[in-house]
Amino acid sequence: MLAAESSGVAVSIGPSPLPLSGWKQISDAVEPFLQSVASQLAAQTEAFEPQIAAFAQYALTAQGKQLRPMLVSLSGQTFGSLTEAHRTVAVIIEMIHLATLVHDDVIDEAQLRRGRLTPAAHWGNEISVLLGDCLFAHALKLAASFPTPEVCRAASSAANTVCAGEILQSRARGNFDVSRGHYFKTLAMKTGELFALSCDLGGYVSDATTARRKSLREYGLALGTAYQLYDDCLDVLGSEIAAGKTLGADLAKGKMTLPLLIVRDRAGAEDTKRLRHWLVNWEPACLPSLVELMAKYEAFAESRAIIQQYLVAARQALLTLPPGDGRSGLAGLTDFLAEQTEALGVVC
Repeated sequence: MLAAESSGVAVSIGPSPLPLSGWKQISDAVEPFLQSVASQLAAQTEAFEPQIAAFAQYALTAQGKQLRPMLVSLSGQTFGSLTEAHRTVAVIIEMIHLATLVHDDVIDEAQLRRGRLTPAAHWGNEISVLLGDCLFAHALKLAASFPTPEVCRAASSAANTVCAGEILQSRARGNFDVSRGHYFKTLAMKTGELFALSCDLGGYVSDATTARRKSLREYGLALGTAYQLYDDCLDVLGSEIAAGKTLGADLAKGKMTLPLLIVRDRAGAEDTKRLRHWLVNWEPACLPSLVELMAKYEAFAESRAIIQQYLVAARQALLTLPPGDGRSGLAGLTDFLAEQTEALGVVC
């Protein structure tokens, strides 16, 4: 099952028990590749100083469903057979992703991620910040091992974009008047960018043309943004059983997410006042009233429609790619997320 990498325990991608046939078909096809990436990622601890190897191992074995390596695999398969270069690219991107999670948990003061203590909860913020820095540096060292600077340049640029997106999101916390444009830009930067990098470099090491790499990147950016939109919506439109976390966690951190922006832009003066109050003084007991407000202003329907628009864009980007198992798998990911999106708000 797709798992959203938000703070706390693992977050299920679906608001209710899922028919897993579509997802299982996609994941089973790339499982050998994902296992090899996981093994190679764990082996990277040997490159760290012995005194900190245990810290690195803890962070590098905290993987979720390896969505980014999956995208590397499917994008690479679109143009030929997978090679050692694909695995190395997947390790680089997953390591960058895990580094951002280590830092995110410090920023969010998160105690748990995927059911276990975060490095920050385990060893404190100081070690965690430095550990995240080490992971970033090692990922770029691996990227520099390629015969041309293309991989290192792309990975460095993506890491910069992701961190900049996190800064923009942090600065927008508690800002009731944040624009939709700023919100969507942040999602594309902090989540969409690594999805785009995974698809782009998966094609690059398979010798895809510049035009087809552009299509892969457009697909990844659209899918990643849709994925993060879904996760943001699940925070208030899902169920706690499916979400695996307390609902309203984003509001508790002062984050204005898509359903809240929709209500804000449609609500009258009294309801706007209530929503503004919740952003500053959030209590879990307010959730039923918030859900009622979202139903009143049809935030469920518009949220679903916007996510589906991104998924349509992702599918459109695939049309220029050669048919085959790789492209079918990429299209299957959009179909799977589309099915789960249609269930948003239904259980509320």
